[in-house]
Amino acid sequence: MTMTATVTGSAQASTMVRSGPRLDRLPISSFHRRIFWLIGAGMFFDGYDLYVGTSVLGATLAGGFSTLAQNAQFVSFTFIGMTVGALVAGFLGDAYGRRFTYQFNLLLFGIASLGAAFAPSMEWLIAARFLMGLGLGAEIVVGYSSLTEFVPPASRGQWLAQMAMIVVCGLPATILLGSILIPLVGWRVMFVIAGVGALIVWYLRKALPESPRWLESKGRTAEAEALMAAIEKECGAGALPVPAAAPARVFSAHDLVGPVLLPRLILGSIVLIVINTLIFGFVTWLPTFFVQQGVTLTRSFTYTLIMSFAAPIGCWLGSILADRVGRRMTIVGASLSTILFGLIYPMLSEPVLFVGIGFCLFLSIYVLVALLYGVYTPELFPTDVRLRANGICNMLGRGATIVSPFIVVSLFKTYGVSGVTTLMVVLLTIQIVAVLAWGIEPARRGLEELAPQV
Repeated sequence: MTMTATVTGSAQASTMVRSGPRLDRLPISSFHRRIFWLIGAGMFFDGYDLYVGTSVLGATLAGGFSTLAQNAQFVSFTFIGMTVGALVAGFLGDAYGRRFTYQFNLLLFGIASLGAAFAPSMEWLIAARFLMGLGLGAEIVVGYSSLTEFVPPASRGQWLAQMAMIVVCGLPATILLGSILIPLVGWRVMFVIAGVGALIVWYLRKALPESPRWLESKGRTAEAEALMAAIEKECGAGALPVPAAAPARVFSAHDLVGPVLLPRLILGSIVLIVINTLIFGFVTWLPTFFVQQGVTLTRSFTYTLIMSFAAPIGCWLGSILADRVGRRMTIVGASLSTILFGLIYPMLSEPVLFVGIGFCLFLSIYVLVALLYGVYTPELFPTDVRLRANGICNMLGRGATIVSPFIVVSLFKTYGVSGVTTLMVVLLTIQIVAVLAWGIEPARRGLEELAPQV
């Protein structure tokens, strides 16, 4: 069922709206599940393509299509594109709507992926990868934020954490498909899958509605009311009277550097810098660390594969804890357990213990992935500036991935794995302090209730 709000101009439309409380009281229905899976499908291909270089670059190097230096450029331009895409998507999403932005970035990502599949040289592939990075960075910002504005508060944390689990599943999917298809038909098919899949989802997502919260924040009350009526009808909920409330404060971009929202912006930036550094400065380097420590390449991949199963399990655990324990205590608890296992990890040499503690370390990290990427950061900000603020936080988080590998390599060469885990401990300690000092608790609270009141 396609929901397209039309302007009715009725007086009732201008007086009923208050879409936030009306969305929050809806029972979970086919409407929410459709929103989840259509957004999730795009997010899956985002996760798939984020890790596609792991399989593709080895093949391009072996086939003489690329050099080591060009492979490094491929990775760098991926993260530069994601950094820019996260920021631009935030401003587009608040200015032109969530629907326009997530469709635009998915279309860009899909076309660029097909362009990459037919790249005549590595230079063209790197250019296409930059465009893909723009879409990848934008999808993370818009996908999580859009779902945040539809799901009722009682289960919002669970649904958003499960969305993170879908993204994480892109990693094993990439590895599995790459190991099967690349030896048979070459590396280009990996980009064909990403491009065709993204364009199919782009077509299907035309049926997704705009966020009523965003429409109302822009004064488009007739459209918001018509859309809310359609959603309530599909969910089997009548248009019950909405309790009166004081007029909501309108936030602008200037408020992001003011005393009300700046602490939240700093907090959001800190947690995304930390989690991006953990993933791209530690997790993705593990096979290299193993080989450098004398572990055979075969065993290195075996150890990493075993530990990687902790990723979806960690996201699933985060989906349970997010609403039951709360965001702040789950983040603090997972940070502490990551510190604990991170301190023990370098001391081990026995393979069973080494892999077992590594699995627990991965589990803790991916609980944080579920909470910090998808759940917590979008909830910190009011609807008026949600995507802009989330885009800035993601821009800084993705920016950290550009420099963190150099820091990690330097620490590893000088101090070994213990130097890398020390960096993790320092960052996680900063994160714990920031969450306890500036963090709010969004569990089971409506988004409008979370907005700062002045």
